[in-house]
Amino acid sequence: MNRLWKEFSKGLWKDLPPFKLVLGLCPVLAVTSTAENGFGMGMAVIFVLTLSNLLVSLVRKLIPAKVRIACFIVIAASLVVAVELLMQAYAFPLYQQLGIFVPLIVVNCIILGRAEAFASKNPPLLAVADGLGMGLGFTMSLTFLGGLRELLGHGQLFGHTVVWQGFEPLSFMAEAPGAFVSLGILLALMNFFTNLQRKRKGLAPVDGPTHDCGSCGACGGR
Repeated sequence: MNRLWKEFSKGLWKDLPPFKLVLGLCPVLAVTSTAENGFGMGMAVIFVLTLSNLLVSLVRKLIPAKVRIACFIVIAASLVVAVELLMQAYAFPLYQQLGIFVPLIVVNCIILGRAEAFASKNPPLLAVADGLGMGLGFTMSLTFLGGLRELLGHGQLFGHTVVWQGFEPLSFMAEAPGAFVSLGILLALMNFFTNLQRKRKGLAPVDGPTHDCGSCGACGGR
């Protein structure tokens, strides 16, 4: 149980995908104009990531090493098609807003990174815990960033006005450059708090991703 919680919880802060692993930045920047878009993309990634981890773990001993990457991509692509069909059936307006970034989930480096670095080396239950935790962390990150940009750019959250009368929105935040600025500020704050924690523990400060490469492997140990 302790191991399950460890693998699940690491994606919520210690290895938070966009800010600690610095992975999946394409959808982070592209679809976070609103909190709803960020949440919708995050839920789609949770579905694909959790099930792909499970399937990869179940067949990991049957897949030849030379074709494992191709097999991982086929598994992810099949799940992405399922997500597309579900969104077209039950959340078509959201599907239209997310556009091409829904099918592009298949090439999201988080999906392939977790399949190669974790799911292919661990039993199904741990793989599911890892995928679910990473997916939830990714969803929280996208929703927070989207909510921040929507609040500052439109004065709204999830489409509802939440600011005072006379509030002047920063239209810049609702545009593409606002995504880069918001992400940069959040990354700087994340590094600041990480270094503050390391200083309290007597460790040297860092200026980049601080995740444990031994448990991730997605960055190739860099």
